[in-house]
Amino acid sequence: MTSSEDLHKRRLAAVAKGVGSVVNAYVDHARHGTITDVDGREWIDFASGIAVTTVGNAAPRVVEAVRAQVERFTHTCFMVAPYESYVAVCEQLIALTPGSFEKRAALFNSGAEAVENAVKIARHATGRPAVVVFDHAYHGRTNLTMALTAKNMPYKHRFGPFAPEVYRAPMSYPLRDGGRSGAEAARQAVDVIEKQVGGPNVAAVLIEPIQGEGGFVVPAPGFLPAIAAWAKANGAVFIADEIQTGFARTGQWFASEHEGLEPDLITTAKGMGGGLPIAGVVGRAELMDAVHAGGLGGTYGGNPIACAASLAAIETMRELDLAAAARRIESILKPALAEPADPGIAEIRGRGAMIAIELVLPGGIEPDATRTARVSRACHDAGLLTLTCGTYGNVLRFLPPLVISDADLGRGIEILHAALRS
Repeated sequence: MTSSEDLHKRRLAAVAKGVGSVVNAYVDHARHGTITDVDGREWIDFASGIAVTTVGNAAPRVVEAVRAQVERFTHTCFMVAPYESYVAVCEQLIALTPGSFEKRAALFNSGAEAVENAVKIARHATGRPAVVVFDHAYHGRTNLTMALTAKNMPYKHRFGPFAPEVYRAPMSYPLRDGGRSGAEAARQAVDVIEKQVGGPNVAAVLIEPIQGEGGFVVPAPGFLPAIAAWAKANGAVFIADEIQTGFARTGQWFASEHEGLEPDLITTAKGMGGGLPIAGVVGRAELMDAVHAGGLGGTYGGNPIACAASLAAIETMRELDLAAAARRIESILKPALAEPADPGIAEIRGRGAMIAIELVLPGGIEPDATRTARVSRACHDAGLLTLTCGTYGNVLRFLPPLVISDADLGRGIEILHAALRS
């Protein structure tokens, strides 16, 4: 069998250097909460392909559904010859997302596509140009979503100019807010929006209920409802980017539910596909239906194989009650991260199976990106796949599959503890 070393040599000769990887071990197979590389080494997976394999890799229902769909047909393009599974996924999005109002949905390929189309819908429905986003936000890698994303390196550096009419407001970041409440942080954000943009110009306010790449930042209670209320009062569309937080990851079907939010539009992707590329926009019918026929779509959007995988993944989440599994992972992981005490850990935060630690220089909150990188590398060397994130590069994030076993979760925690000590 080809070794990881051999494959890496081939990669260097064939794959563009701009495509990075966390580790240079090449995967042979993966199940539940582990990945095995081509050299036979097993890795505990605290990454889930960046929150994608929520139901585990090669989940039985997903495998069965994909196999059956491939044998029937692989592609027609829903815009050419439609099929039931696309409609069924939209029905599931309508049923599962918060909001008692009438809804519609549309399917796409990736989170960035979903965000871009949500902005298109908001602009078309309101006739306004401006989009408000927040500090530390991550929304994708297309030209528009790079403009929406806050972090320069590696996402935006030398890729401009970017799409116009994007404005950034301050985010509630409790660790770095000096003790501001959610209401106070919202007042500061609204003040910036009203001074720099003006309510009548805002088409949409776009926010992650828990920020992902920005550092798993959980805004102070009350911040999100206050921002949503401002959007409603000013006729702007409130869009929740639930691409990373959605589909049971935070212990609810959607993170918006933790504060009783009913966003006008919600973007979804990642965990909804069981490992296959699929994304969606779901929300108020009057907004979704405002766009003219043909204004939304794409050749591969809602591909029948991806739709089959999505329906199987959602059924798996229901059958195994993976929202409860996420809450259970939180109940194990958070206390374990708190003991033994580490003066370099400024905060343990997150919800469900979306947990992070922010590392700082002891005695303050100055980010310690160097130690963060070293701890993550030590985890990789010991067989635990982890990811870093955060505007300052000093956050370790943990996204285990929701089907991970207690044994694998425990082993991962032991490796992490050892890495922190070292």
